[in-house]
Amino acid sequence: MQQLADIQQQEAIRQLLGEARSIAIVGLSPKEQRPSNMVGRYLLAAGYRIFPVNPGQESIFDLPCFADLASLPEPVDIVDIFRRSEDIPQIVEQVLAMAPLPRAIWMQQGIVHHGAAELARQQGLLVVMDRCLKVDHQNLSAR
Repeated sequence: MQQLADIQQQEAIRQLLGEARSIAIVGLSPKEQRPSNMVGRYLLAAGYRIFPVNPGQESIFDLPCFADLASLPEPVDIVDIFRRSEDIPQIVEQVLAMAPLPRAIWMQQGIVHHGAAELARQQGLLVVMDRCLKVDHQNLSAR
């Protein structure tokens, strides 16, 4: 049964990454050596529009930073999260207040919060936890 769930999630991820055009990156760092920065650069190069969400910065990649998800100027397809697991419930609450809702919440490698994930799923969002968006996109592109 777990294998079927894995196949279904892989197909949902493939479809999501093929159709998505815009990604809010919560916790995007301006430091080039940080994983969030590497993923952000990759996503820009792959053709996605990204929206940095980092209240401590004015801009990253010459793009304006936003203090929170409520400040985004337009809807996004994916909210990609680079924050500690204990911060996830608050971020998911912000996501669920967005209108329209994004298609997915993506918690990067090492980030898991089952309660917040279930709340998001109940609202119809795809939730990906403990996976790297860049790695999944590269794996799909290599096929």
